[in-house]
Amino acid sequence: MTPLLDVRKLSVSRHGTPVLRSLSWQILPGQFWTILGPNGSGKTSLLSCLTGLLTPSSGTISVLGETFGDSDWIGLRRRIGIVSSSVRQLIDDSEPALSVIASGLHGQINYWGRLSPAETAAARRAAASFRCSHLASRPWAVLSQGERQRILIARALISQPDLLILDEPCAGLDPVARARFLQLISRIASRLAPAVILVTHHVEEIPAACSHILTLRNGRPVAAGPAATNLTSSTLSRVFGAPVLLAGSPGRWSLSCPPQPPRSPTH
Repeated sequence: MTPLLDVRKLSVSRHGTPVLRSLSWQILPGQFWTILGPNGSGKTSLLSCLTGLLTPSSGTISVLGETFGDSDWIGLRRRIGIVSSSVRQLIDDSEPALSVIASGLHGQINYWGRLSPAETAAARRAAASFRCSHLASRPWAVLSQGERQRILIARALISQPDLLILDEPCAGLDPVARARFLQLISRIASRLAPAVILVTHHVEEIPAACSHILTLRNGRPVAAGPAATNLTSSTLSRVFGAPVLLAGSPGRWSLSCPPQPPRSPTH
């Protein structure tokens, strides 16, 4: 089976400091990957390389059969759906929700010009699929965080992408909105995109639909492979650099730190 994503010996340095170190990784059609790691582990740099926003220092990246540096990466972005706070922050306050959704047809942020009848129809179908038709005419500024995330996932999936990237999609959501959004992801992501990447540093956000996991620490992979064998207390203790206990079941994970023994007083 041809990989949708093939990363080989990828390294990235910024101002002389390594942030990714010889990372190799593949995603096959039908897989749902979660990238898990603490802040500073290299998650953002990896995503920036995958979307063509950051040039690797060494190594190769092939996405959907196209190799970085040899292909039209701007055109390739149209085949990748992304939900990210970086997208959310760039949308104009006055942009109507329906235009935000339609912008996904062209891989752009903010829609310039008037929507065509075909674009309007496609955006309305996407809005209906994610139960946000009632938000269509509302400007971005007045939408709640939960409403914005629904609009962004409709935007990401309107063009039926080959790869869906969810970059910390629950950031800023309250507990109820987060639970509902994760339910939405579990229900539609694997059905509407051939492969999914979810980036987070919270095990509570890993949905039951997740089939594989890539864990990072200091720019290096700690473990990569099926979630059933790689999502363990031992692995996560190495990832977060401290003893942790993983409990629960797929879609209901929780992480805790055992209490540390008190230090003996010094004299």
